[in-house]
Amino acid sequence: MTRLATAFAKPHPALVTFVTAGDGAAPAILDALVAGGADVIELGMPFTDPMADGPAIQAANLRSLAAGTTTADILAIAKGFRERHPETPLVLMGYANPMVRRGPAWFADAARASDAPNGTGTAMKPRKLPGSGL
Repeated sequence: MTRLATAFAKPHPALVTFVTAGDGAAPAILDALVAGGADVIELGMPFTDPMADGPAIQAANLRSLAAGTTTADILAIAKGFRERHPETPLVLMGYANPMVRRGPAWFADAARASDAPNGTGTAMKPRKLPGSGL
């Protein structure tokens, strides 16, 4: 059974949380979410024009980008999280542009290598990315 399937099979509604990568001390924040009972964590990938988000997430995106957060940083945060919390599902959440900038297969491979193979993207048509497994 996958991590996500396990999280949603618990005898209580799943607590799904969100935090923007790079907005504050990511490892400590993620660890606190797990300690607080999060069943699933969405790790937001900051974007320069977060039009589909509300003001709080928009501000978090801008703070993260001002701190210099990159895709490589986000994947490193995900990898570190997986090493500390092997059973808690971590979903990368972001806009399509950063995910496909170097090609969707590159992003899928990089996410898989960070052991965060689950992801959702806004501003893109729902479909499987050819050859990516996503």
